[in-house]
Amino acid sequence: MNNSDTSPIKTAFQPIVNQQCTVLLLGTMPGDRSLRLQQYYGHAGNHFWKLIYTLFGQPLEPDYESRKLFLLEHHIALWDVLESCTCEGSLDSNIKNEVVNDFAAFYHQYPNIGHVFFDSKKAEEFYLRYVKKSEDKIYHLLPSPSRANASKSFDQKLEAWTELLLYTKE
Repeated sequence: MNNSDTSPIKTAFQPIVNQQCTVLLLGTMPGDRSLRLQQYYGHAGNHFWKLIYTLFGQPLEPDYESRKLFLLEHHIALWDVLESCTCEGSLDSNIKNEVVNDFAAFYHQYPNIGHVFFDSKKAEEFYLRYVKKSEDKIYHLLPSPSRANASKSFDQKLEAWTELLLYTKE
């Protein structure tokens, strides 16, 4: 780590995953609000959970534990590309000193995952830089669900995210 960097060190969450998961959704690193709440996509302005529930035609569940179960019921795993980093604020563009998660061990433990979806260009960028693509996986890039991605409306994001339905369980 660069000793002159005074940004806080951030550590990502454990994955939400089980042996039935066939799809992996990858972000970069939880934002400040998510880290405080200890919840993936904890910021109310982030469209992630609304996108997931809308895809399956269900009302958004407020309970976080229920949300995690909802993902698993549809064979969707959730994780971040980075295990830790330094970052001032929540923007991916501020990430420094990144350490990537151990994807070799993860894929070995969860061999049914065949589709990897990045929920931002930055998540894809870090993955390609440190992990590289595997021939036994198919990779997809989705528009970021973040409210910082104001170039796309919710409906435009939803249209792109419908690709998930091709590889998940209804």
